[in-house]
Amino acid sequence: MELKVSLDGIPRVVCGVTEQTTCQEVVISLAQALGRTGRYTLKEKFKEYERNVTPDERLLESLGKYGEQVREVQLTLHRNGPLSVKKLVLEPMQSD
Repeated sequence: MELKVSLDGIPRVVCGVTEQTTCQEVVISLAQALGRTGRYTLKEKFKEYERNVTPDERLLESLGKYGEQVREVQLTLHRNGPLSVKKLVLEPMQSD
C-alpha cells in the first residue's frame, strides 16, 4: 500500500507500507530517501483535529479507524531539529 506524506508542502509517496509498518519506519524511510538527518514528528490531521503519531504506532491500523473518511486525513512530516549527539571531550589526566 502507498501513503502520501507532505514534507515542506510537497506531497511524497511512501510505497510498500504493510499492516506491520510503524510510524518510525515511515519517518526513517522518508528521511533517508531525501538524504536528511534530524529529529522528525509525523502529524496526522483530520478536519480540525491534529495529533502527533507515536513512533511505534502502526499507521494502517490507525488510519483504518477513519473508515471511508480516510481520504480526508493528511499526514505531514515535521522536522524538529538536528540529531542531538553529545560530544565527549577527552582531557589529559593530571597527576598530583
